[in-house]
Amino acid sequence: MIKENALYDKSYSFAIRVVKAYQYIISEKKEFVLSKQLLRSGTSIGANVAEANGAISDADFSAKISIAYKECLETKYWLSLLKDTGYIDQKTFESVHNDADEIAKIAYSILKKTRMKNS
Repeated sequence: MIKENALYDKSYSFAIRVVKAYQYIISEKKEFVLSKQLLRSGTSIGANVAEANGAISDADFSAKISIAYKECLETKYWLSLLKDTGYIDQKTFESVHNDADEIAKIAYSILKKTRMKNS
């Protein structure tokens, strides 16, 4: 249903960044709770986009993109918390947060278009 794979490609690349950030945080900072939440939500974005690509209906597609969007918002929350508690630095935060923000904007735009088409 997604004509181009920009959202898929960006969310997959983002998931790789999140996995690497998680590996760094647990090995270097010895933090295991917040980083696990980041890992879960940050990789879930792409998983839901992948599911949306295989959607069996417009409603199914919209639901999966909506979940991907919400996972972006949650990921941004965990990034902020990790930054404000000293587990990631400002530069890393800004870079990863900006990527999450870009993915969220794309997902939201797709969601709006999908929902307007179906109303």
